[in-house]
Amino acid sequence: MHADFSGQKNTDAIPQHIAIIMDGNGRWAKSRGLPRSFGHKKGGQRVKEIVREAKRIGCKAVTIFAFSTENWKRPKTEINILFRYLAYFINSYKNELMRDNIKLKAIGRRDHFDKKTIQTIEAVEDLTRDNTSLTFNICIDYGGRWDIIEAAKKIAKNVKSGKIDEAQIDENLFSKNLALAGQLDPDLLIRTSGEQRVSNFLLWNLAYSEFYFPRIHWPDFDTNELHKAIKLYARRDRRFGSI
Repeated sequence: MHADFSGQKNTDAIPQHIAIIMDGNGRWAKSRGLPRSFGHKKGGQRVKEIVREAKRIGCKAVTIFAFSTENWKRPKTEINILFRYLAYFINSYKNELMRDNIKLKAIGRRDHFDKKTIQTIEAVEDLTRDNTSLTFNICIDYGGRWDIIEAAKKIAKNVKSGKIDEAQIDENLFSKNLALAGQLDPDLLIRTSGEQRVSNFLLWNLAYSEFYFPRIHWPDFDTNELHKAIKLYARRDRRFGSI
């Protein structure tokens, strides 16, 4: 049964942008005596379910942390499995993205990925670029510090070339040079498995986000869990520094 949020008196009750750190795929599989790859596959299925439900209730953006700059420390065999599944996931998702008018945007470095994976990602980005109901951001080989450094480099280059003056640099200009340029900052960050840290994810953009840390692993985070997170979010008093 779908939860109905349409009657909410508080127009801010539905987060317009949800960011998700999908923690616990491997632990979920291990607890069931399954290879870690099964956890990643189940986690991918859960992503589609959550994005679908987020769109239905009125969210405008969902951003997931699919592969961080720190994930390169994992065993090479697991990294290769993740890459293969990532390409498969995105390619198999394109028809549903078009049907539901959802835009796919990949965020992060692309120079470490194999050519075929990047071609798959860019083909679906191009296919969905004019979709307007929801933006689905996938962060791959992404780190918040990397994002900030890249923005600083772009701004420094433009100052040096004379395109902008140093006096023009402010929060708004800096935001326009980050990976999520042109999008609202996340209202709500969800990290599953009970870990309570942001792990170098969207460091600039999470400045005023509400955090929610359910203890369940990501493959068990279904639509009922999403509704629970949103109901808790709706009870938060977001003052943004005011009284």
